[in-house]
This record gives sequence, structure tokens and C-alpha cells, in this order.
Amino acid sequence: MDFLNKKLSDYIHSHCETENELLFELNRETHEKVLNPRMLSGHLQGKFLQLFSTLIKPKNILEIGTYTGYSAICLAKGLKQDGMLYTIDINEELEDFAKKYFTKSGLSNQITQIIGNALDIIPTLNQSFDLIFIDADKENYCAYYDLIFDKLNTGGYIIADNVLWGGKVLENENIDKETLGIQNYNKKAHKDPRVKNILLPIRDGLMICKKI
Repeated sequence: MDFLNKKLSDYIHSHCETENELLFELNRETHEKVLNPRMLSGHLQGKFLQLFSTLIKPKNILEIGTYTGYSAICLAKGLKQDGMLYTIDINEELEDFAKKYFTKSGLSNQITQIIGNALDIIPTLNQSFDLIFIDADKENYCAYYDLIFDKLNTGGYIIADNVLWGGKVLENENIDKETLGIQNYNKKAHKDPRVKNILLPIRDGLMICKKI
């Protein structure tokens, strides 16, 4: 699915830093070998995540939804020297795929992969986090938000992906559970007095919340 028309998309990419060789390879192999390559963060969003992480220099990052590892690598580039990114995914079939690219990136010592259901795993984590990226099953976004909130440091950020959901957030009839999950998440984050939020139309939408 194209989020912008091709000419505008090409113009944007021509005025951004070029995708590095490793991420280009990861992008290409994901599209060649993995189902639903649309789930990949991709170049523009990846650069944004890397820039955001670099600006705040987090000690610990939590990612919910690893997929093939593109966003994890981008986020991990901004970690403090002794920082760690914990990334959770329920799909064990993609574990080795992502691990291969973590190793190639030179960041494997700062990335901890966890395989399993994030709803069960998050309560067991003893770390606190400066940045949390949610990009998993959409119907559980609100549940993830509730589970992670007390683990987020004051002044820390939650970034949720796909919050425009291909424009389906505007629908009000015959709504599927994933669309409803995104709609409910957007309302929840926007109305939560504990955060300041902004919804950005980057790719399929990013909701950024800062804990105050």
C-alpha cells in the first residue's frame, strides 16, 4: 500500500539521507522472503526513529513488535553507550532473520530479543524505559499502553505506529477489531492527562506521547 503518491514519495526520498547499505539489504530481503512486508518501518520512518532516539539518547528502549528488525536497528543507533533495547515478538520464525541483521549492524550486544506474547512478558520486565515503541497487534494497543505506562520514566516517550491505519480510523460502520483498537488507542492517548501527545502523518501515522 502506498501512503503517498509515487511522485511525492520519490521527491521526499530524494531529499533525505540515503538508506544505508545494511538497511537497504534488510528492506529488500524482507520484501523478497517475508509475508506482509508492509509491516516494515522502511526508510523514511526508520530515519525518523533513529533521529528521535539520537536526540533523547535513551538508556533503555522497549520495542513491542520486532518483525524483521528494521525499526530496532534504527532505534538502537540512538542508545547511550551502555544502553539496551529490548524487543518482543510473538513470531519465533523471524527470530533468526532479525538476529542476523542485528549481528551485521554491530548492535547485537545492545539488543535483547524476547520471543513470546508481549502481554505476558511486559509484566515480568524489571527495567524502566526512556522510550517505548509499539508496533504489534493493533487490537491490544490500549492493553500495551496500560502495561508499560508505569515502566516509562517521567519525561520518557511512547511512540505508536500505524495510528492512521491506512485511513480506516475515519470509519464508523462495520469496524474490524484492529481498526477499533487503533481508534480506541488514539482516544486514550489523546485524553490521558499524564501525557502530552502529537499525531504525526509519517507513513501510516505515529502517535508520540511524552510522560509528564
